[in-house]
Amino acid sequence: MGDNFTANYNVTILDIAPVTIGDGCMFGPGVTISAVTHPVNATRCRDRIAQAKPVTIGNDVWLGANVLVMPGVTIGDNVVVGAGAVVTHDIPSNSLAMGVPARVARRLDHREREATK
Repeated sequence: MGDNFTANYNVTILDIAPVTIGDGCMFGPGVTISAVTHPVNATRCRDRIAQAKPVTIGNDVWLGANVLVMPGVTIGDNVVVGAGAVVTHDIPSNSLAMGVPARVARRLDHREREATK
C-alpha cells in the first residue's frame, strides 16, 4: 500500500494473491477488491479449491462507493472509477471508467486530476 492512502467505511480486500495499491489512492465506502477466484468446474468447487490472481492499482486512483475490483485486474495511474462499477478488465491510466462491467467512458486530461488534489 502506497503513501497517502484513504479508505472509507466497509472496504474489503481479499488477498490470497498480492494486492498492490499505489500512492494517493482513495476508496469510497463499500469498495471490495478480490484477488480470490474459484474454479467453475463443479467437482473442483466441491473440493473448496481457492485460486487467486494479483490485483494492481496504480497511483492517484479514486474508486467510488461500492466499486468491485475482480481478480487479475490492473488499474493504471490517475484513474477514476464511478460508484457501483464492477471492474472485470484492466483500466488504462488517465481514464474515467464506470458501469457493469466497467468500461472506459473517456480519457482524463491530466489537468482535470490535478485540479482535484
